[in-house]
Amino acid sequence: MAFAHDTAAALLLAADLVNSADLSGVPALETFLDRHLVEPRRPATPADLDAVLALRPQLRAVWQVTDPEAAAGLINDLLCEAGARPRLVDHGGGWGWHLHVTGHDAALRDRIAAQAAFAVADLVRLREADRLRRCEAPDCEAVFVDLSKNRSRRYCDTGNCGNRQHVAAYRERRYRDRRAGTEAEAGTEAGTEAGTEAAAAAARGA
Repeated sequence: MAFAHDTAAALLLAADLVNSADLSGVPALETFLDRHLVEPRRPATPADLDAVLALRPQLRAVWQVTDPEAAAGLINDLLCEAGARPRLVDHGGGWGWHLHVTGHDAALRDRIAAQAAFAVADLVRLREADRLRRCEAPDCEAVFVDLSKNRSRRYCDTGNCGNRQHVAAYRERRYRDRRAGTEAEAGTEAGTEAGTEAAAAAARGA
């Protein structure tokens, strides 16, 4: 299923925020916002940074719920806290007409929270909430949004988890193959020795 560009962008921003471990200062936050084309906006402040960092566990909780009713409760809380006021805008930059869920003068935390909640609401109402996934690598806690047509993604992009798991699986197969080969050789040698002993016994009997 193809999602609206602003919906997909908001979902990717939310996942990236949950996974981000490098928002150590306002310049890092500004880089994050630039990467996700959060515009137009006023310059971020230390208070904005604190509020955005505090939003992360609320967004992670959206990935952790397992039923639509619980998800709806979290979404409604985010929309209410952010004072969401959806409106159509076209501010240039190649986006075309799309939804902003708060005004440009809203606090940065509220803009991110509202956009993320509105995008997740789209997934829930379309029965696509299972696209919000957690990385299946055993040592990773990252989240991601599976926007693929065949819903085939299993790993995040943050820690090269897919490649690491494929390498681990390859090594495991190689190990099993070598072990099976060694056991087969041992069985052949044992059979050969038994045959030799049987032949020798038959010769002695003759």
